[in-house]
Amino acid sequence: MPQDELRDYARARAADAAGEPVLAAAGYARALAAVPGDPVLAMRAYRQGLAAGDFALATRAAAVLAKAGTAPPDADLLAFAVALHGKDRLGAEKALERLSRAQLDFMVPVLGAWLALDRGQDPLPLLDTARGNALASRFADRNRALLLIASGKADQGLFALAAARGAEDASDRRIDAGIALLRAGRGDKADFVLGDLAGASRAWRQREAKAGRPDAAFGAAHVFLSLAGDLGSEDIAPLSIVLARAALLLDPQEERARLRLADALSRSDATDLALTTLAAIRPDGPFARGAAAGRVAALRRAGRLPEALADARALAAPEGATAQEIRDYGELLVQIERYGEAADVFARALARAGGDGGWELHYLRGAALDRAGRWDAALPELQRAVQLAPDEPQALTWLANAQVERGADLPAAQALLERASKLKPDDPEITDALGRAYYADGQLAKAVPLLEAAVRADPGGARANEHLGDAYWRLGRRVEARYAWRAAEVTADPDDLARLKAKLADGLAQ
Repeated sequence: MPQDELRDYARARAADAAGEPVLAAAGYARALAAVPGDPVLAMRAYRQGLAAGDFALATRAAAVLAKAGTAPPDADLLAFAVALHGKDRLGAEKALERLSRAQLDFMVPVLGAWLALDRGQDPLPLLDTARGNALASRFADRNRALLLIASGKADQGLFALAAARGAEDASDRRIDAGIALLRAGRGDKADFVLGDLAGASRAWRQREAKAGRPDAAFGAAHVFLSLAGDLGSEDIAPLSIVLARAALLLDPQEERARLRLADALSRSDATDLALTTLAAIRPDGPFARGAAAGRVAALRRAGRLPEALADARALAAPEGATAQEIRDYGELLVQIERYGEAADVFARALARAGGDGGWELHYLRGAALDRAGRWDAALPELQRAVQLAPDEPQALTWLANAQVERGADLPAAQALLERASKLKPDDPEITDALGRAYYADGQLAKAVPLLEAAVRADPGGARANEHLGDAYWRLGRRVEARYAWRAAEVTADPDDLARLKAKLADGLAQ
C-alpha cells in the first residue's frame, strides 16, 4: 500500500476505534481505491460505510467481498434495498434470488410479495409460500394487513389487523397500518386505527399522507424495520445498522428506523452519530419521546452521566411521563449512588404504572431503599418482588443476601438462595451467596464446597475468595484462609481493602 494510502488507512482505523464512522468511512474509501481487491479492508469499508450511510462505499466494498467469497449474508439485503431504491427491478429480483440461498431466506416470501404488488400482481399467493417455515410465516403474517391495504382492500386489511390484536408487536402493527392507510388516501380509516396515538399530530399525519402510495419500497422498509425490532438489544449491531439504513433508504420518513439506527450506532460506540441521528427525529411526531429516551440511553452507555441525568430528569418530570421514563431516571440515580432519591423516583414509577407495577419496580425500589439504609421500608418491597416473581433469581438473591447480612431469618434466606441456585446453577455469585448463607448459620460443611465451587467458577472474584477464606479460618485451615484472602485482595474494591488487610494480619475474631 502506498505511503499516503497507508496513512489514510491508519487514520481510518483510529477513527473506527474512536467511534467516528464518518471519518473512518472516508479513510477506508481512499484506501480501498488504492488497494481495491483487499477483502479485509473491504469488510471494514463495508461496515463503516453502512454506519456512516455511505451506500456507494458499502456497495463497492460488498462487490469486493462477493468476488472474494467472503460477503456477509446482509450484503444481498443491502443490494436489494439499493436496487429497489434505484427503480432497478431486475437488480432487486437478482438480489432476492441470492437471499433465497442464504441465512436470510425467511425474508424472501414477503419481499417477493411486495415486488409482485409493484408489478401489478396479486401479492397474496407469494405471501402464502411462507407456510411451512415458522420464521417466514411470522413475517408474512405481519405484512398481510399492509399488503391488503396497499392493494386497495382496506377493509380486508383492517380485518387482518384485528385478527392480530393480541400479537406481541400489535402496537407496531397498528402504527404500520395507520401509516399505510394515510399513504393510501384513507385518512378516515387511518384515524380510526391510530386513535389517540400519543404525538401523532395533524402535521405528522399530513406528511405521511403526502409521502406517496404504499409500494414495495414502503413494504420492504417495514420488513427490515420489523426484523430490526426482533433483534432488539441483542449484540448484533452490524446487522441492525444494515436493516435500519436500508429501511431509511427506502422510506426516509420512517422515524422508527432512526430510533433503531441510533441504538445500534450507540452500541457500536458511535455516540455522536447516534445523537445526530436522534436529533433528526421531528418533535411533532409520535416518536419524539422515543428519541429523547434514546438520547438518554446513548449518553448513559457512553458514560456521559451528567448529560444523561439532566435529560432523564426532564423526560421524567412532566405529569404525562410514562412509568418507563420515570424508571430510567431512577436507574441513573442509582448509578451515581443517590439511592434515597432513586427510591422516591421508583415509588413514583410504581404509582404511574398502575396496579402492582410489576416485580421489577418493587425490586428496584427495595434495592435502592436497602442501599439507602432504610431496611424496614426495603423489606416489604423486596418481599413483594419475590411474591410477584418467585422464579426471578435477581429478586431472590437480593432479598436473601440482605437477610444474611443482618442475620435475619437465615432458614428463609437459605431457602430463597436454594431456589435461585436451582434456577441458575452455574452462577458463581448465587453459589457464593448460598455458601455464605450456610456459613452465617454455622453450617460450614455445607458452606465450604459451595464457596470453593464459586471460586473455581470465578477465580478472581473478591467476594467469593473472601468468604471462602472466612470459612477456612473457622475450620482451622489458617494457611488456606490467608491464601484466599490474598486472592480477594487482588481485585477488591478500595473500600474493602482495609478489612482484608486486617484479616490477613489478625485473622477472624473468635
